[in-house]
Order: sequence, then C-alpha cells, then structure tokens
Amino acid sequence: MDIKEAYGKKVKAVRKSQNVSQEKLAELAELDRTYISDIENGKRNVSIETVLKIAKALDKPMVSFFEF
Repeated sequence: MDIKEAYGKKVKAVRKSQNVSQEKLAELAELDRTYISDIENGKRNVSIETVLKIAKALDKPMVSFFEF
C-alpha cells in the first residue's frame, strides 16, 4: 500500500468513527465532495494545506493521520 492509499484509508476511518459524511467533511474542510472521495480512494496526492484542512475539520492533530 502506498502513502496515498494509507492516508486515504485513515481519513475515511476517522471520518466514519465520527459519523461524518463525505459531504459534511467537504463542507467543514472547504473542499469538494468528489475530492474527499478521491482522497479516501488513494487517487489524490494531497498538499500539506489539504491535510491541515481535513485535520482541523475532523478536530484531530495532523500527525494522527500518518499513524498507520
């Protein structure tokens, strides 16, 4: 598994554990819902800014998304 897939799986797991939909996460992070889907499926190489937006939206430290 590459880093994009691992990060996407972590985002999805955290999002689901908080009962947050992709639509709601996209709204909170100011991103497009399809972009969230692509991230969760390991199809996007996200920027550090996007990692921060997602971490803030899910109220988690950035580093927690890289603990696989």
